Amino acid sequence: MRDPRKGRSRSVRRGRGRLACFAVLGVLGLAALARSAAAQGNSGPGDAARGEYLFRAAGCYACHTRPVSGARPLAGGRAFTTPYGTFYSPNITPDPEHGIGRWALTDFARALRLGEAPDGSHYFPAFPFPSYTGMQNQDLADLWAYLQGVDPAPEPNIAHELDFPFGFRFLAGVWKWLFFEPGAFQPVPEKDAQWNRGAYLVRHLGHCGECHTPRNALGALDGDRQLAGTLKGPDGKKVPNITPHPGDGIGEWSESDLTFFLQLGVMPDGDVAGGSMEDVIREGTGHLTENDRKAIAAYLKSLPEQPGP
Repeated sequence: MRDPRKGRSRSVRRGRGRLACFAVLGVLGLAALARSAAAQGNSGPGDAARGEYLFRAAGCYACHTRPVSGARPLAGGRAFTTPYGTFYSPNITPDPEHGIGRWALTDFARALRLGEAPDGSHYFPAFPFPSYTGMQNQDLADLWAYLQGVDPAPEPNIAHELDFPFGFRFLAGVWKWLFFEPGAFQPVPEKDAQWNRGAYLVRHLGHCGECHTPRNALGALDGDRQLAGTLKGPDGKKVPNITPHPGDGIGEWSESDLTFFLQLGVMPDGDVAGGSMEDVIREGTGHLTENDRKAIAAYLKSLPEQPGP
């Protein structure tokens, strides 16, 4: 059985070892990965109705809509503060000039599975492709079908404001070679269907670790401390520990507490979710089925306890 925490940990350790000799081999290695993983993106026609549900589960609205009154849904422009500068989410409406209106399904799959734009350039890992790479083929096709039907928003993207030298795109390619492992989610046979569904939702579609897992100095997720929370999340604020640690995490929460929180944003002590999580619940997890919320809760409660942040 593959332990995802150990896998991430091995990835980070391997990345450190590779750092001394990355240049040419990195480009060649990534190209090979791209050919292999792009082939996994092939799928049949998408179901837009099912895609709307996946859109909710994937939290697309919260990241791609500015948190201000009157903002056009999915037109991008939401700022994410990081130690490397400020990233702005892109327009993902079907607008042909500013959005993804000229993309094909293969372009969409390439972006989510490999972190590559249609022109072959690398996306920065602020875009959670390291998590989305695990999405199932039909889910990619269904999500794509839904996005093609939303209202186009002719709003230009905002350029990232990154500190030197992090604005160089080729460095994103190096980062991927060091830390990125493409590949679809593989259920764990020893676990039941609910656990595997929760693992898929948390680790890939919902990409919870992108906000709730601390990162190393180069911005890669710390595989030894999955979901242990961070002091500086995408809003520049502390992001809570969601492992079952009794003092620092959700160890005192029941699975029913978690399910209720994911539906309405209310914690066991009566406090409510704020910041980005408020949007994630209102536009995302609050619309999921009760079974999917229970699956997320069961998976989170099964994880090893982690202290911090």
